Amino acid sequence: MHWRSPKSIQGELKAVFESEFNIHSSIAELLVLRGFESVEEVRTFLHPKLGNLEDPFLLPDMAVAVDRILEAIDKREKILLYGDYDVDGVTSVTLLHRILLEFGADVRSYLPNRLKNGYGLSEKGMEESFRTKKPDLLITLDCGTSSVKEVEKAKKMDVDVIIIDHHECGIELPSCLALVNPKRGSNFEYLCTVGIAFKVAHALLKKRRDTSIQLKEYLDLVALGTVADVVPLIKENRLLVIKGLAQASQSKWPGLRALQKISGLSGALQASDISFKIAPRINAAGRLESAEIALDLLMSSNEIEVDLLVSQLEKLNVQRRLLADEVYNQAEAVVAAAFDCTQHRAIVVGGRNWHPGLIGIVAARLVQKYHCPAVVIGFDENGVGKGSARSIDGFSLVEALRHCDGFLVKHGGHHMAAGVSLLETRMKEFQQAFQSYAEKVLLEETAVPTVAPDVQIQLSEITLHLLEGYEALGPFGTDHSEPLFLLKNVHAAATPAVMKEKHRSFTFWQNGTTARAVWFNSAEQVLPPPPWDVAFTLSRNDFRGVSSPAILIRYLRSAEA
Repeated sequence: MHWRSPKSIQGELKAVFESEFNIHSSIAELLVLRGFESVEEVRTFLHPKLGNLEDPFLLPDMAVAVDRILEAIDKREKILLYGDYDVDGVTSVTLLHRILLEFGADVRSYLPNRLKNGYGLSEKGMEESFRTKKPDLLITLDCGTSSVKEVEKAKKMDVDVIIIDHHECGIELPSCLALVNPKRGSNFEYLCTVGIAFKVAHALLKKRRDTSIQLKEYLDLVALGTVADVVPLIKENRLLVIKGLAQASQSKWPGLRALQKISGLSGALQASDISFKIAPRINAAGRLESAEIALDLLMSSNEIEVDLLVSQLEKLNVQRRLLADEVYNQAEAVVAAAFDCTQHRAIVVGGRNWHPGLIGIVAARLVQKYHCPAVVIGFDENGVGKGSARSIDGFSLVEALRHCDGFLVKHGGHHMAAGVSLLETRMKEFQQAFQSYAEKVLLEETAVPTVAPDVQIQLSEITLHLLEGYEALGPFGTDHSEPLFLLKNVHAAATPAVMKEKHRSFTFWQNGTTARAVWFNSAEQVLPPPPWDVAFTLSRNDFRGVSSPAILIRYLRSAEA
């Protein structure tokens, strides 16, 4: 790994921030490093208000979509919501379905089965969802932007289509009634679909003000989908997540309360709780069975039904972990035998009967281990493959897959996460083309992880005052990364202890100050000789009613001479 020394920021602006907001000097330094230039800008960032939300009608086709939805409500037309099977899709459908019910709409929802219908709006999915009753208005959520043929088929059946989505737009767009996708405009390009669905709800309320609907009650669903979809936590996304996390502690939805309880969560919900505890449980339904289990959970108001559904999700999540480990071990064996990090800049690996609902998890784990783009493909008995790709900063999967288009049946997604389908007979060609593209795009230094601490501090500075300022900067995520602090030349006050056979606990000593630190999943690593340089993040440790900062080690090396 390359270690980069942090910049040292001094000067008037840092002092002004420190004084004006009564924050630790290191927090003031972080604000300057992240480009804040005025007290008012920092105040807006630290204390965001829902009143600052921008006009939802700035989104493309919003006015057309709202007018048609209200017309369908007034005429008691049949409305069908057609979503995706991930957390963003489930929360988007839940939010809009509940809002439309409050407006008195005749609405029902459908989520495709990953294994039977594949991703997004498909002919199979339409056939299945139209079987009960053909809708007058079809609204797709978190899918549809690339569904040119499917939208045309719906139009021939006299079904109006509104698409609410955030995926990248292709050269040809579907000829739907309205395509509410921020990628078509110059505003809100960072929103995921649940954020756009919230904007649709906001627009409906602006258009029809004589309603008692409390939009604030839906913010926990927005936070859940936004954090889970790993979109940039900037601008309104940050505002919606902050307010949504606060709303979650008093959630109106029994299903979300049950998810928090079974995940062992109490008190204030954190973004990391969504990422590592709640979202995997919701996704487990769509990965292994039907995401409608998760949708039913979030839509239900019956406590007995909620208990049954959340228990079902818990069982699926345990099964998901075991199966994902099995596929990962098989994929890792192939990679270990064929991947040379001195030559290859990307991983493309496939296997027979690898569960298509788990390959995304495996791809993400390979990226984490090898720090390079990874595509994992599961082939069925007929040689038809479905793959999932994950990337690193500086490498666009959208561009890479366009380069390999000739070897693929279909592909789509984001710059950092995408899906592919291909025949097993084209696997070798695709692998060579993808790796060749990666070798051209990724420089050698890009392929080596860089440890880039933001601020250097002393052990004695790690106080509750520092932690409170640190928490005020959150929540952290894409395009608003968690700050990384640097301790230089710290000594071991005791021999590091192994915890639960996986983690290590340290006691550091520096200039008369001692403090405990934890390094998760480090038990098998060979520790370099102390003293050490330590890059770390912070967390809050609550014990018997007393709060204190916890040091979470991210990287450690022998102290630089």
